[in-house]
Amino acid sequence: QVQLVESGGGLVQPGGSLTLSCAASGFIFSNYAMRWYRQYPGKEREFVAYIGTTDSTYYADDVKGRFTISRDNAKNTVYLQMNSLKPDDTAVYQCNVPITSDYYGQGTQVTVSS
Repeated sequence: QVQLVESGGGLVQPGGSLTLSCAASGFIFSNYAMRWYRQYPGKEREFVAYIGTTDSTYYADDVKGRFTISRDNAKNTVYLQMNSLKPDDTAVYQCNVPITSDYYGQGTQVTVSS
């Protein structure tokens, strides 16, 4: 079955960097676009970044220029490099793949605080 496992979250100071990973299994990874979302407590998930099967990318306005999404099809993994982190980036980050339905991982917590 489809599985998405995120890792790499943690506590970082404002201005710092983190790289998140999402290991995928249960489907042909190279055939699908992947997305990162984030969720604040008590709020809806919001879109963060997209990468297509040909490595085209798209970002939410508030992360553009700071975050970079990439993928390694040999490792069935999608990454989110996050630079210049702000306290407002504090959230649970989840990767997503839309197949017959939307699949999400369990998420990884990112906390930006001094």
